[in-house]
Amino acid sequence: MFWELIAVFVAGFAGAGAVMLLNRVTGGRLPRWLMPVGAGGAMLVATISSEYGWYGRTADALPDGFTVATVHESRAAYRPWTFAAPMIDRFIAVDLANRVENAQSEGLYLVRAVAYGRWQPAREIELMVDCAGGRTAIPAGDGGEPVWRPAGAEDPILRTVCTGAETGAEGDA
Repeated sequence: MFWELIAVFVAGFAGAGAVMLLNRVTGGRLPRWLMPVGAGGAMLVATISSEYGWYGRTADALPDGFTVATVHESRAAYRPWTFAAPMIDRFIAVDLANRVENAQSEGLYLVRAVAYGRWQPAREIELMVDCAGGRTAIPAGDGGEPVWRPAGAEDPILRTVCTGAETGAEGDA
């Protein structure tokens, strides 16, 4: 976050400098208010670029074996450009390379999923996925029975784990 703030300030100085240079080239004919507008515009473009680039940078940096299962697109009134092109602000990746199949039940897997969010720390979650039953559960920590949640065939985590299980894929970033 600190480096992104520095990058925005540098973009502001660059935008003001570009307007200053343009003013010199035109013989000082540009209005004085154009320099802060150029600085603000450059800062806005740098911020938007950083926000839209977050998902790609983070997904590319995932460890080997992780596959992105689901993404969340965000639209907000205070970011009107997101109505034209929604921004991905969080996603869940599943570690298919280290999934563990239950020895007694075929199609039952224990997987590690990681939830990533913009400006939030990553959260790791263990999930039980029942491909045959179309359901998921969080393992009970005290040795009790897990509470199963029906997921359906369209659930992105269930689909990712079960498709990866059928093909034998080790996942990719």
